[in-house]
Amino acid sequence: MSWSLATFNVNGIRARLPLLLDWLKKASPEVACLQETKVTDEDFPTAALEELGYHVYFHGQKSFNGVAILSKQEASEVVSGLEPGDGGQARVLAVRLATGWVVNLYVPQGREVGHEAWHYKLEFLKQVAAMLPRRFDPQEPLVVTGDMNVAPTDLDVYDPKRMAGKVSCHPDERAALQSIEDWGLADLFRQHHPEDKQFTFWDYRLPQSFKRDLGWRIDLILATKPLSAACTECLVDTEPRGLPKPSDHTPVVASFK
Repeated sequence: MSWSLATFNVNGIRARLPLLLDWLKKASPEVACLQETKVTDEDFPTAALEELGYHVYFHGQKSFNGVAILSKQEASEVVSGLEPGDGGQARVLAVRLATGWVVNLYVPQGREVGHEAWHYKLEFLKQVAAMLPRRFDPQEPLVVTGDMNVAPTDLDVYDPKRMAGKVSCHPDERAALQSIEDWGLADLFRQHHPEDKQFTFWDYRLPQSFKRDLGWRIDLILATKPLSAACTECLVDTEPRGLPKPSDHTPVVASFK
């Protein structure tokens, strides 16, 4: 059986719903992990997504954050939030599927180095690193995906010299992300494209950032060995970012056999 999993920071699911629905109809991933849905659970557009054949799981809050997982398989278990706690911010959702566990993350952006939000970001990543060995086994099928808000290496940012030491490129953030991967996760895009300079996020605040390709690769799909070995491709679909009223991110899709 072949199947696919996508991650997509939609930057407001209600604002981006027509774009998202069109993309899901075209790409039809078996699992789609969404971040920054920015909607309370009672207002989540469940029906429109169920019409496409998805079971819909979400963990949201008003105007900020929010994560969701759409799956053509029904989940046997659903877990939201981090232990011992994530400050009431809706940033973590995990589901257990027949193909394995999927953990969807929306990592804090961090604002600027030294800011309390930056320290919260480092603590969040530390908690994720602690959660993995407590709840999971690296020899079992597991995907950890989402908007990590960290460019893993200089290859993953448009201007490494300009961004050196800044938020999303700071050595402490990269080390925290690496500690998560070191538990037993492979970066599926890099597994298939070790030298490609490919981005997933282009900041609205930079003039014509998408046209000029001034981006970051911060949306990742990480997987344990059973799934990384079964992964046949991992690609960035840039088309949605070029559409009218897009998210500032674009989907990443991994295919498995």
